Amino acid sequence: MPAAFIPSPSRGLWHIGPVPIRGYALCVVLAVIVWLWVTGRRYRRIGGREGLILDIATLAVPFGLIGARGYGVLTSYQLYFGHHRDWVNVLYLWDGGFGLPGAAAAGALGAWIACRRSGAALSPVAGAAAPGLAFAAAIAAWGDWFSQQMYGRPAAVPWALEIAPEHRVAGYENFATFQPTFLYESIWDVLAGVLVILAARRFLLTGDRTFAVYAGLQAIGTWCAGTLRIGHAQRLFSVPAGQVLMTLVLAAAVAYLYLSRARKGPDVLAPPAVAAPAGPELLTSAEGLTRAEIPAGGEGRARGRLPTADSDARTGGGTVSPSVR
Repeated sequence: MPAAFIPSPSRGLWHIGPVPIRGYALCVVLAVIVWLWVTGRRYRRIGGREGLILDIATLAVPFGLIGARGYGVLTSYQLYFGHHRDWVNVLYLWDGGFGLPGAAAAGALGAWIACRRSGAALSPVAGAAAPGLAFAAAIAAWGDWFSQQMYGRPAAVPWALEIAPEHRVAGYENFATFQPTFLYESIWDVLAGVLVILAARRFLLTGDRTFAVYAGLQAIGTWCAGTLRIGHAQRLFSVPAGQVLMTLVLAAAVAYLYLSRARKGPDVLAPPAVAAPAGPELLTSAEGLTRAEIPAGGEGRARGRLPTADSDARTGGGTVSPSVR
């Protein structure tokens, strides 16, 4: 064991009376809160409706949690099915085993359904959500620190992660410290969130292209972390299934950015129209006419002589002034 290392928590479960509090679950809840705050703030800055992100979250968050769990189970199904395995462990969400790619994909589906129901455009929501997803992933990664499930090969570097004997992968029982992949992923996710914000500003990206940048960066980070991990993992063509999927996601993100390169300009939602005063004091702000200045019976005639877009076109853009006596 190296002289310096990162210790794992001595416990990941506490009780407040009869209520169990788990470190992994706390990280997930905090990640959702951060995502809501960042996404809502960014959406309002482009003129989005107050409270819409919270409405979308009522579908996006449950979908995301189901997708995250589904991804974790499919890529490591041998941990839940097979000889001496109990499939009921799939339902033990508090034990970890979530996958961010599944959360992003299923959460996007839930957001799309919610946007369809509310009549909101998906692209601005996706652009607002992209950095928030990266920052949320950085927080959720620390859940693996509590669960001691996701870690890399044995290591003796000063930042190596100590893993308790009962959590060590079979065949590595004699090693005490490992690569802290959760820490690498967390640092990369924070960097990815910052890069997404900078790219959106620098290149005037639309919301859908901003999300594509996030997807590509997330795929790179997840792929690299997968090269360090040990233990059982579903494989395709002798390559971990997660890395195959991340390669496809990265290729799709790059292709989308290339094919949509002609579309530029950040999403700006139009502010709600301001209704004209209902009182008798204002007839039109274009000419500053008030009802008090129009003689009895002359309101219709005055309004008929107000300039319009058609009259401007016929007169070459000149101003037609009403003669009101």
